[in-house]
Amino acid sequence: MKTILLYIVLSVSLTSLAQEGLVSRDENIKIENLKMYKEKAHASYYHDKFNGRKTASGKRLDNTKLTAAHKKLPFGTKLKITNVLNKKSTIVEVNDRGPFVKGREIDLSKKAFMDIASNKNSGAITVKIEILVN
Repeated sequence: MKTILLYIVLSVSLTSLAQEGLVSRDENIKIENLKMYKEKAHASYYHDKFNGRKTASGKRLDNTKLTAAHKKLPFGTKLKITNVLNKKSTIVEVNDRGPFVKGREIDLSKKAFMDIASNKNSGAITVKIEILVN
């Protein structure tokens, strides 16, 4: 009984933290309400030179948080981003517009990108984008 209760508390706590952009997600913790947005999208990440600059939402970019830029999705939208090669995933919140490079669908904060990247030296990866539905 204690083990089950601990698992439930831990799952709820990690889910809450992940939704706040404070921890990365992994495939061991399931999120039920997901809506597929794009199966194969090209993702890149913010260079350190943009750290501290204002985003389109008015918030400052913090490359140590789990955030993202998307051209169309509303600010505050929570997304599950999964690397299609290694299946690692993270939860990010849209707080900026972009990317403005042809063929790229989403820009991730450096932390979000590095949490799911197979090759830490790559500048872009192919990801699956799912929207967390309340």
